[in-house]
Amino acid sequence: MLDSARAGSGRLAAGWGQGRATYGGVVAGVMLAALRGRLEGASHGLPLRSLTVSFVAPATAGPADLDVSVLRAGSSVTQGQVTMRQDGAVVAVLLASLGAERASTVSVAPSVAYPVLPSPDETTALPHVPGVTPDFFAHVDLRLADGGMPYTTASTSHMLGWMRFREPTPTFGEEHFVSLVDAWPPAVIQMLAQPRPASSLTWTLELVEDVAAEPDAYWAYEVRTDHAGHGYGHTHAHVWRPDGTLVAISRQTVTVFG
Repeated sequence: MLDSARAGSGRLAAGWGQGRATYGGVVAGVMLAALRGRLEGASHGLPLRSLTVSFVAPATAGPADLDVSVLRAGSSVTQGQVTMRQDGAVVAVLLASLGAERASTVSVAPSVAYPVLPSPDETTALPHVPGVTPDFFAHVDLRLADGGMPYTTASTSHMLGWMRFREPTPTFGEEHFVSLVDAWPPAVIQMLAQPRPASSLTWTLELVEDVAAEPDAYWAYEVRTDHAGHGYGHTHAHVWRPDGTLVAISRQTVTVFG
């Protein structure tokens, strides 16, 4: 994927688009993998604690340059930055923090309860319709249990359901998890009457548990809208293992035209 450790070049695969842009989860996953490829020694095995991505411009299928910087490699926490460019212009910037476990007397149980969910087979799959839905829907299995389908003039602004890849990957790690979590459409577009452009502006993902899992496992996902107006939506989401263990907290700012 990378030609060198510091400044690498790679290619965003076709078939993962959403409109003119490559789906943001894949962009973030590629950038995280690039950072992982740069880390050495003890830093290499540190679990991801949080990442923040700014989607500066549409990233398109094709060549991409990745500038990877390890900002600091401390005794327990390593922080890095990855900048992706295409044709010399910045399209995305990622900041990531990785950290070892440490002894602490502080322990607070999750404040959000595991939602009551029907089994994936009892939920509605978001369809892949070539030329209508995003291209990357061919690769993800999203099962809606509550909330509205996109562009149905719904009165709701939340979504609840299951997610996994349609074709299991050989292994499943942090990069796969990051790519999968961003697959859900912006929650507010269910309120629109017809397709209109909408995309992530910024995304912050925090991991609170290990996300290594069986490649075909379903993950429970719930997103709620905190506020929307003036062409922007602000949402927060939680992800659980099927056994009810909270594994991640997500927050996004999305742009909505319409």
